[in-house]
Amino acid sequence: MAKKQLRTPNSRIRSALRRLYLTSRERGQAIKRDNYSCQTCGVKQSRKKGAEVYVEVHHKNHNIENWNKLFEAVREHLLCAPEELTTLCRECHKELTAKNKLDKLSKLS
Repeated sequence: MAKKQLRTPNSRIRSALRRLYLTSRERGQAIKRDNYSCQTCGVKQSRKKGAEVYVEVHHKNHNIENWNKLFEAVREHLLCAPEELTTLCRECHKELTAKNKLDKLSKLS
């Protein structure tokens, strides 16, 4: 039996971003636009049992730095230290969020 991988905050972020990417509308549109076919060799996707062929999408302008920036932004802003978090009831949270939005808008004016 394979060893179960430890689920760390980093692995959870990567997993969530991958799921988001794999189910994105843009990814689906690219595959459909290309008629479910490899743009290099022309092989077409097939789900036929015993002859499965899967196509994938590739970023033409892939830049690992963009991925790293996104990853770091999620780490910094969503997975902050517990000292930077507070517990609120749903109603107080909604009111505080609305107040923060108004404060930001008034600063822009």
